[in-house]
Amino acid sequence: MTLVRLAPAVGEAFPDTFLALVTAAGLRGRTPWPATDAALAELERRCAEGSWLPADESDPRIEAWHTAYRSFGTNPRRIRPSVDALGRRLAKKGALPRINPAVDTYNAVSVRHGLPAGAFDLAQVTGDIDIRYADGTESFTPLGAPGTVEHPGPGEIVYTDTTGVLTRHWNHRDAHRTRVTEDSAHVVFVLETVRGTHDGHLVETAAEELAELLAPHADRTAVHHLDPSRPRAAVRL
Repeated sequence: MTLVRLAPAVGEAFPDTFLALVTAAGLRGRTPWPATDAALAELERRCAEGSWLPADESDPRIEAWHTAYRSFGTNPRRIRPSVDALGRRLAKKGALPRINPAVDTYNAVSVRHGLPAGAFDLAQVTGDIDIRYADGTESFTPLGAPGTVEHPGPGEIVYTDTTGVLTRHWNHRDAHRTRVTEDSAHVVFVLETVRGTHDGHLVETAAEELAELLAPHADRTAVHHLDPSRPRAAVRL
């Protein structure tokens, strides 16, 4: 069992934080995921024809993350929230990246709903996961850069386990160690907002959509919620 905890200091600074944790056990990432393929194709088609566009920084959902980033010293125009960067890529190139079925699935849900999303391979997580302010001593190896070691600055909001940082700048970039691959069998996916009063229903809807897309390719799925009044949730392998 792994606990996911929202630190009191983060909850106090961002009292409208609301997260959904979607867990998938027995995930099968080396088989076709036609529903995910269809979801990606639909977003790309609608973007191309102009009937829908991904949320950008003028959208309140993204603007709120820019404000949050600035509060802990991160320039969101240079280091963007994940959903902002992904939406900009879709708008510019007309296509979303294809990584592997599990990652492609949460990317599609993230962009569709304008919510940051990420995921961790629970088999690679050590101890519990905390969402907290960095103290400057932590180490982080970015996704896709296994030879790189970074050190978040004091006061940056990060996801951590007992080994190191799992995500920098709250939701900008995940770590290489806990990345989700085709062989990741036990995964926790995260969807989040700092506007729970306004967008909590979107998080709930997106989490259910994600769970539905995962379900045909997993032995079991579950959805948990996290906010300052419920600052911890237990997820199981």
